[in-house]
Amino acid sequence: MPLTVYNTLTKKKEPFEPVTAGQVGIYLCGPTVYKPSHIGHAVGPIVFDAIKRYLVHKGFRVKLVINITDVDDKLIKEAAEQNVPMAELAERVTQSYFASLDALGVRSVDEFPRATGNIGRIIELIERLMAKGAAYAADGDVYFDHTQAKDYGKLSGRNIDESLAGTRELAGRARHAADFALWKASKEGEPAWNSPWGEGRPGWHIECSAMSMAILGETFDIHGGGMDLIFPHHENEIAQSETATGRTFAKYWLHNGLTRIRTKAASGQWEDEKMSKSLGNIRPIAELLETYTGETIRTFVLSTHYRRPLDFSDEQLANTEKALAGFYRLFERVQRITGENAYTPGQLIQRLHVEASNDAQKAFVAEVLNARLALYKSMDDDFNTAGAIASLHDLAGLIHRYIDTHRLEGDASQTDRDILAAAGRGLVANGQILGLFEAPPRQPSRGGGLEGRLMDLLIDLRAEARRRKDFATADQIRNRLAEINVMLEDTSGGTIWRRG
Repeated sequence: MPLTVYNTLTKKKEPFEPVTAGQVGIYLCGPTVYKPSHIGHAVGPIVFDAIKRYLVHKGFRVKLVINITDVDDKLIKEAAEQNVPMAELAERVTQSYFASLDALGVRSVDEFPRATGNIGRIIELIERLMAKGAAYAADGDVYFDHTQAKDYGKLSGRNIDESLAGTRELAGRARHAADFALWKASKEGEPAWNSPWGEGRPGWHIECSAMSMAILGETFDIHGGGMDLIFPHHENEIAQSETATGRTFAKYWLHNGLTRIRTKAASGQWEDEKMSKSLGNIRPIAELLETYTGETIRTFVLSTHYRRPLDFSDEQLANTEKALAGFYRLFERVQRITGENAYTPGQLIQRLHVEASNDAQKAFVAEVLNARLALYKSMDDDFNTAGAIASLHDLAGLIHRYIDTHRLEGDASQTDRDILAAAGRGLVANGQILGLFEAPPRQPSRGGGLEGRLMDLLIDLRAEARRRKDFATADQIRNRLAEINVMLEDTSGGTIWRRG
């Protein structure tokens, strides 16, 4: 089936046809780096990293861009409260963000442009708008005149009255409450850059327009971001960009759902609330990575369709962790029977159809091949990663059943071993399309007998303490074991113990 995407601009699914055949440009709005990144900041990068991987798998040449907003009112305020230079705070938070993305397997981003590195381009774009009569200066500020934008509100579907609901006064020196700042005059002590209108800094919306068009062109394929950015940020991006160029800004607009915290009420019922700093329920990525592997968090995010809200809870992450452990156990089982590691290159399942010597083997090979088609079908339907991951579970179940039905644990023919090894490699390859199973997990040293069983118990107690955020108990278990020369190491496959 052809690849289709849901376009927020048209409010419907459309066939995906890039601006330039064979090439795809994607721009994703990144974080404002004034606070440590939280799980909500991870959703977009994980989703669009998976989208890029799939498009590359289909043969497209893809450029993925995620911006860094490193000058902003919130950043200036936070830096002042911490009594550090804005640039120092921004760099510290940015490097933490990069480390988190790497741990989450987000490694396909081509460029991370920063607002402060593009001031010249931003000024040039503002000057284009002023030359067209679409922007005006007012005592060092510059505003976009929303009346000059054709079809203003076409992305969000809001008219001007709806857009201004709750607005009490003009922003700064704007002529109209719907006009928005392109350039802000700096106050004393604030970071500032020279411009034709005096010293100041860019507005938020103009940064993304200038950076995306500089890297991807005046018209590019996909613009992404959270649904909370549809208005005003993305609406204003469209208005200023298309007014400046007279061309379509982004062809497809893809918006991921917001992250909600799922908690259990006193009644025992699950309740969802929006994740926000004001509610104090933010979960920093770095904190989560102390308890869960990056692959666990990535799998959890991709197990929900990107346009749906992501209901976050430690219980859900723990369930995802258990599901991944099931895949790892299957890979161990396949290796035990075949002597081959599913992560290493080898004969592909496609080549074994003619070697299958009986109907059961032929049917199994066909079903393994169909699992790849099922993944394609899901991803071609608006990048349905949830369906794609379901196909991985289906294939794992198929492999287990084939082993059990034909009792391959005891005595397997060479043909069965070849087919089974290829099926295991196929499952790994399918996962890698989504950025999963990129490296074999290091297996826990569980040991046997009473010693091994006691260590299993301690490791499980420590894991449960970490899930409850009882880090004192978790650390005490690790430290007391270290005192008797037993070392714990947390890996993607679980916790390993060994004598020091």
